[in-house]
Amino acid sequence: MKLQVIDPPRVFQVGGTPAVAMKDCARIELAPDEQVTFVTPAGGEYDVARKSWGFYATPSLNGRLPAFGLRPALVKSSKGRYYVFLIEKDKETECQCYLEEYGHKVLFWLDNDSELEALERTRNKGDCLISP
Repeated sequence: MKLQVIDPPRVFQVGGTPAVAMKDCARIELAPDEQVTFVTPAGGEYDVARKSWGFYATPSLNGRLPAFGLRPALVKSSKGRYYVFLIEKDKETECQCYLEEYGHKVLFWLDNDSELEALERTRNKGDCLISP
């Protein structure tokens, strides 16, 4: 792993109205089969793992994430962009206020087995999701 701390952080504006000042604090370069874990003060953990083909962007949606106090959701923005949010346990109300303020909406809770299975049923079982 290579870590480059950005000090002072690069500050830039994101979002719509009101814009949010985001701070870019570090760059992390992982070799295949290396992982970094982000933690919350409440004990939540979020892993990113590098593989030779890319990344596991999250731990299991309906396993490790909920076990570590994070609830994954597929969110659509008011501008038609899609995001995966990881909402901390007991921060759902705060997130709901954020969603309403920016005109976003939760399309699917990705920790809910029935919603995941419904998504799976929309695909033909033989389909490969990766385009050649």
